[in-house]
Amino acid sequence: MTEQLYQTDSYLKEFDAVVMATDGQAVTLDQTAFYPGGGGQPSDGGMLTWDGGSARVVKVKKHGAEVWHTLEGDLPAAGTPVRGALDWERRYRLMRTHTALHVLCGVVWRDYGASVTGGNMEPLKGRMDFEFETMRKELVTEIEASVNAEIAKGFPVRTAILPREEAFQIPDLIRTKINLLPPQIQEVRTVEIVGLDLQADGGTHVANTDEVGPVRVVDYKSKGAINKRIYMELDA
Repeated sequence: MTEQLYQTDSYLKEFDAVVMATDGQAVTLDQTAFYPGGGGQPSDGGMLTWDGGSARVVKVKKHGAEVWHTLEGDLPAAGTPVRGALDWERRYRLMRTHTALHVLCGVVWRDYGASVTGGNMEPLKGRMDFEFETMRKELVTEIEASVNAEIAKGFPVRTAILPREEAFQIPDLIRTKINLLPPQIQEVRTVEIVGLDLQADGGTHVANTDEVGPVRVVDYKSKGAINKRIYMELDA
């Protein structure tokens, strides 16, 4: 089992760990700050170093209770103490982007009651799909202005890990059209933009919306009769 340090501290840039097992070019550690991807957020990259060697982390994936790190280069043996270092610039940009998308989700849910039907992100840009029947330029401009107004208020962003039964008592916790949390997950991580948004989410976020900075809605498209996509970008 890998202790998932990123769940409680998104700002952890480096950490110490021990290799628990290897499989091909991948290793699993007793703990990690590398996010393994999920919920539209891609996995982290960075470096692992150990006495006498180092390797670049090119992919991270969660399998059950273990987080596996695919390495480019040498492979440390099981039992080896290692030090992990995230590609922090990329991670922080993803944190800002993910929080911006939650602000977008919160605004659209609050003002229009539209459910999320999908989403994805890269550093400083992302898209979300909503259950809108119609979308026009005036509506998109209105949404962009509301999102920037909420970001500028400097809302704190808080995470919590709750028992499943307790989490599912929170109204509107699941904002996606379909509940994607399988029954075997007994603990639910929540992300709250205090005063605006609260939903189940496993990704990494900034501590306050004022870290996000201005956002721009750069495009929108119809992806179906009641499925509209909004594309958003952030400043570097």
